[in-house]
Amino acid sequence: MSWDFIFGAANALALASWALLVLGPRGALARTVVFYGGAGILCLAYGVLLILLLVGVLDGGSGANFTSIEGVRAIFGSDAGVTVGWIHYLAFDLFVGMWIARDADDKGFSRLWQAPVLLLTLVAGPLGLLVWLFIREPAARRANPRKGLKPGFKR
Repeated sequence: MSWDFIFGAANALALASWALLVLGPRGALARTVVFYGGAGILCLAYGVLLILLLVGVLDGGSGANFTSIEGVRAIFGSDAGVTVGWIHYLAFDLFVGMWIARDADDKGFSRLWQAPVLLLTLVAGPLGLLVWLFIREPAARRANPRKGLKPGFKR
Protein backbone atom coordinates (compact mmCIF):
# COMPACT_ATOMS: atom_id res chain seq x y z
CA MET A 1 0.00 0.00 0.00
CA SER A 2 1.44 3.37 -0.98
CA TRP A 3 1.63 6.52 1.12
CA ASP A 4 -0.31 8.34 -1.59
CA PHE A 5 -3.15 5.86 -1.13
CA ILE A 6 -3.14 6.19 2.68
CA PHE A 7 -2.97 9.99 2.41
CA GLY A 8 -5.87 10.05 -0.06
CA ALA A 9 -7.96 7.59 1.96
CA ALA A 10 -7.48 9.66 5.13
CA ASN A 11 -8.48 12.81 3.26
CA ALA A 12 -11.57 11.13 1.80
CA LEU A 13 -12.64 9.84 5.22
CA ALA A 14 -12.10 13.24 6.82
CA LEU A 15 -13.97 15.12 4.06
CA ALA A 16 -16.90 12.70 4.21
CA SER A 17 -17.04 13.15 7.98
CA TRP A 18 -16.89 16.95 7.65
CA ALA A 19 -19.65 16.87 5.01
CA LEU A 20 -21.87 14.90 7.36
CA LEU A 21 -21.00 17.22 10.24
CA VAL A 22 -21.74 20.41 8.31
CA LEU A 23 -24.60 19.32 6.06
CA GLY A 24 -26.12 16.25 7.67
CA PRO A 25 -28.49 15.72 10.56
CA ARG A 26 -27.22 16.04 14.10
CA GLY A 27 -28.97 13.00 15.47
CA ALA A 28 -27.33 10.30 17.54
CA LEU A 29 -26.53 8.11 14.52
CA ALA A 30 -24.81 10.92 12.59
CA ARG A 31 -22.80 11.97 15.65
CA THR A 32 -21.74 8.36 16.20
CA VAL A 33 -20.68 7.96 12.57
CA VAL A 34 -18.58 11.14 12.67
CA PHE A 35 -17.14 10.36 16.12
CA TYR A 36 -16.21 6.71 15.62
CA GLY A 37 -16.23 6.32 11.84
CA GLY A 38 -14.39 9.56 11.20
CA ALA A 39 -12.34 10.84 14.13
CA GLY A 40 -11.97 7.42 15.76
CA ILE A 41 -10.60 5.70 12.66
CA LEU A 42 -8.28 8.65 11.95
CA CYS A 43 -6.98 8.51 15.53
CA LEU A 44 -6.42 4.77 15.28
CA ALA A 45 -4.57 5.13 11.97
CA TYR A 46 -2.47 7.94 13.41
CA GLY A 47 -1.55 5.97 16.52
CA VAL A 48 -0.59 2.80 14.69
CA LEU A 49 1.37 4.60 11.97
CA LEU A 50 3.15 6.89 14.44
CA ILE A 51 4.31 3.97 16.56
CA LEU A 52 5.52 2.10 13.48
CA LEU A 53 7.31 5.24 12.28
CA LEU A 54 9.01 5.95 15.61
CA VAL A 55 10.22 2.38 16.12
CA GLY A 56 11.68 2.39 12.63
CA VAL A 57 9.38 -0.15 10.98
CA LEU A 58 8.32 2.48 8.40
CA ASP A 59 10.67 4.51 6.26
CA GLY A 60 11.50 7.91 7.67
CA GLY A 61 11.88 6.81 11.27
CA SER A 62 15.66 7.25 11.42
CA GLY A 63 16.49 9.91 14.00
CA ALA A 64 12.81 10.71 14.56
CA ASN A 65 11.90 12.06 17.99
CA PHE A 66 9.94 14.86 19.65
CA THR A 67 12.79 16.26 21.73
CA SER A 68 14.51 18.43 19.13
CA ILE A 69 13.68 20.32 15.98
CA GLU A 70 16.00 17.97 14.09
CA GLY A 71 14.04 14.98 15.41
CA VAL A 72 10.72 16.48 14.37
CA ARG A 73 12.19 17.42 10.98
CA ALA A 74 13.24 13.78 10.59
CA ILE A 75 9.64 12.70 11.19
CA PHE A 76 8.35 15.00 8.43
CA GLY A 77 11.26 14.26 6.09
CA SER A 78 9.51 11.32 4.42
CA ASP A 79 6.17 10.50 2.84
CA ALA A 80 5.42 8.34 5.87
CA GLY A 81 6.04 11.19 8.29
CA VAL A 82 4.07 13.72 6.26
CA THR A 83 1.14 11.31 6.01
CA VAL A 84 1.18 10.54 9.73
CA GLY A 85 1.40 14.25 10.55
CA TRP A 86 -1.44 15.07 8.17
CA ILE A 87 -3.65 12.38 9.71
CA HIS A 88 -2.94 13.99 13.09
CA TYR A 89 -4.27 17.32 11.79
CA LEU A 90 -7.29 15.68 10.17
CA ALA A 91 -8.27 13.79 13.33
CA PHE A 92 -7.75 16.65 15.74
CA ASP A 93 -9.48 19.27 13.60
CA LEU A 94 -12.45 16.95 13.07
CA PHE A 95 -12.73 16.36 16.81
CA VAL A 96 -12.63 20.13 17.42
CA GLY A 97 -15.27 20.59 14.72
CA MET A 98 -17.50 18.04 16.44
CA TRP A 99 -17.15 19.92 19.73
CA ILE A 100 -17.94 23.24 18.04
CA ALA A 101 -21.05 21.78 16.37
CA ARG A 102 -22.34 20.26 19.58
CA ASP A 103 -21.60 23.41 21.59
CA ALA A 104 -23.27 25.56 18.95
CA ASP A 105 -26.35 23.32 18.92
CA ASP A 106 -26.53 23.49 22.73
CA LYS A 107 -26.36 27.29 22.62
CA GLY A 108 -29.02 27.60 19.92
CA PHE A 109 -26.82 28.80 17.04
CA SER A 110 -28.31 28.13 13.62
CA ARG A 111 -26.54 25.89 11.15
CA LEU A 112 -25.99 28.97 8.94
CA TRP A 113 -23.84 30.51 11.70
CA GLN A 114 -22.07 27.23 12.32
CA ALA A 115 -21.14 26.38 8.73
CA PRO A 116 -18.51 29.13 8.17
CA VAL A 117 -16.88 28.41 11.54
CA LEU A 118 -16.80 24.68 10.83
CA LEU A 119 -15.33 25.26 7.37
CA LEU A 120 -12.70 27.56 8.87
CA THR A 121 -11.89 24.83 11.39
CA LEU A 122 -11.55 22.33 8.54
CA VAL A 123 -8.98 24.45 6.69
CA ALA A 124 -7.27 26.25 9.61
CA GLY A 125 -8.14 24.31 12.79
CA PRO A 126 -6.93 26.58 15.60
CA LEU A 127 -8.18 29.71 13.82
CA GLY A 128 -11.66 28.21 13.49
CA LEU A 129 -11.61 27.30 17.18
CA LEU A 130 -10.51 30.82 18.13
CA VAL A 131 -13.33 32.38 16.07
CA TRP A 132 -15.83 30.03 17.71
CA LEU A 133 -14.59 30.90 21.19
CA PHE A 134 -15.18 34.59 20.49
CA ILE A 135 -18.61 34.00 18.92
CA ARG A 136 -19.82 31.71 21.68
CA GLU A 137 -18.73 33.88 24.61
CA PRO A 138 -21.90 36.04 24.85
CA ALA A 139 -24.12 32.95 24.62
CA ALA A 140 -22.03 31.16 27.25
CA ARG A 141 -22.36 34.13 29.61
CA ARG A 142 -26.13 34.20 29.10
CA ALA A 143 -26.29 30.48 29.88
CA ASN A 144 -24.18 30.95 33.04
CA PRO A 145 -25.04 34.41 34.39
CA ARG A 146 -23.18 34.01 37.70
CA LYS A 147 -20.33 36.48 37.41
CA GLY A 148 -16.83 35.54 38.34
CA LEU A 149 -17.20 31.88 37.43
CA LYS A 150 -15.34 30.29 34.62
CA PRO A 151 -17.29 27.78 32.52
CA GLY A 152 -17.19 24.37 34.12
CA PHE A 153 -16.29 25.58 37.63
CA LYS A 154 -18.69 25.57 40.57
CA ARG A 155 -18.50 27.29 43.90
